[in-house]
Amino acid sequence: MNAPFSLGSTYIHLRSDDSALAMQGGDKFWAGIAQRNDLDTGRLMGITAQSKDWDHWERHPAGDEILVLLSGELELVIDTDAGERRNVVKAGETFVMPKGLWHRGIVRAPGELMFITPGAGTEHRPIAR
Repeated sequence: MNAPFSLGSTYIHLRSDDSALAMQGGDKFWAGIAQRNDLDTGRLMGITAQSKDWDHWERHPAGDEILVLLSGELELVIDTDAGERRNVVKAGETFVMPKGLWHRGIVRAPGELMFITPGAGTEHRPIAR
């Protein structure tokens, strides 16, 4: 039998065989993300603190990403062929980030973000300054 845990420190891999595997989350998880291939199928679910603007763009070519803002306020910037599109997400709101679009976050008020993300092929790029 399982015990309750926090999605801030323990993430869940929603695997393609319909099972759910809990794994250590947080900074240690992200530090080793480039070496992981176990997340190439299914989706990753967790919560991250949103205390500062994202320092990178990201995109998920394997599928849409679901972003649920639990608290705070976040401006999502999407890089499109027509230029940047911006959406403000408030506490309690959900945004579905379309597959394959580069995006980043600007924190308007600190809070927590729950994500459900397809892992395969996820890419990051620096923000041009």
